[in-house]
Amino acid sequence: MPETSLYLPIKRFLEDQGFMVKGEIGNCDLVALKEGEPPLVVIGEMKLSFNLELVLQAVDRAAAADEVWLAARISRRGNGRESDKRFRNLCRRLGFGMLGVSEMGDVSVIVSPDAPMPRKDTRKRSRLVAEHRRRRGDPAVGGSTRAPVMTAYRQEALACAAALVAGPLRPRDLRPNAPKAAQILRDNYYGWFDRAERGIYILTEAGHAALQRWPQTTPNDGP
Repeated sequence: MPETSLYLPIKRFLEDQGFMVKGEIGNCDLVALKEGEPPLVVIGEMKLSFNLELVLQAVDRAAAADEVWLAARISRRGNGRESDKRFRNLCRRLGFGMLGVSEMGDVSVIVSPDAPMPRKDTRKRSRLVAEHRRRRGDPAVGGSTRAPVMTAYRQEALACAAALVAGPLRPRDLRPNAPKAAQILRDNYYGWFDRAERGIYILTEAGHAALQRWPQTTPNDGP
């Protein structure tokens, strides 16, 4: 059973606590925000079982969050790390929460993240918040590793590509749906765009292929 199977139960659990949850942001399996000034930032990391790698990931994320939660499947036989007092105490000392997910998808709190947290990395935190707010919807399932992550940048690039299907356009024509259109077209990170003439862009074959992979809904498509 893949790690992605844990995402929706954890997402629902945090949403019930008043958070807005999105997956795969800034190398985090999930980031949850509760609005405020500043917003409360929670990072979740998931594995099929509690292990050292999961703790190490949480340590790496801690500087950018107010809370870090480790989530994993609860062992069928009851002999997993969630039953190990040393592992639970390690999480307590580090200030990490532990969430157990049953085979039925029920989520239980094993350890609450109430210990002091490490000093925060304000730049990394700001990048996570900005990406969370710019991303439209929740297009990436937390825990996935093989598929390209649908970042806010990729979403805007796809919006540009969808608009260019109708014909050549200027960056300013694309700004209503892609505020960073000028930069995206100029940098052409994915190879989807080509400059037809000064200040006017067209869609490449790679761009058409991208729209086949990630179909877009335009304002004229209706509900």
